[in-house]
Amino acid sequence: MCGDCVEKEYPNRGNTCLENGSFLLNFTGCAVCSKRDFMLITNKSSKEEDGEQIVTYDHLCKTCHHVIARHEYTFSIMDEFQEYTMLCLLCGKAEDTISILPDDPRQMTLLF
Repeated sequence: MCGDCVEKEYPNRGNTCLENGSFLLNFTGCAVCSKRDFMLITNKSSKEEDGEQIVTYDHLCKTCHHVIARHEYTFSIMDEFQEYTMLCLLCGKAEDTISILPDDPRQMTLLF
């Protein structure tokens, strides 16, 4: 992982969790070859562990194959919610929770 290739390490992305792709706005250019181009995604793996789906892959410089960052995305279902997380030097960190019910119980108001 290379902090010299990114503008900000692990930027806060709120609830934007990427299962694939790259956050190119945070890419300043490769610290090894000085090119700023699209990236390659390699070593992609997906596994399920204790009911949680985990997707990992590497962001590589398209020109010299320098490893810029390692991306991890998780998805799980907890009770009545889908939970997503993302952690990546380039793409940032994010979490999101979405109700699987037609009406989100967190948005319901109490009726007296």
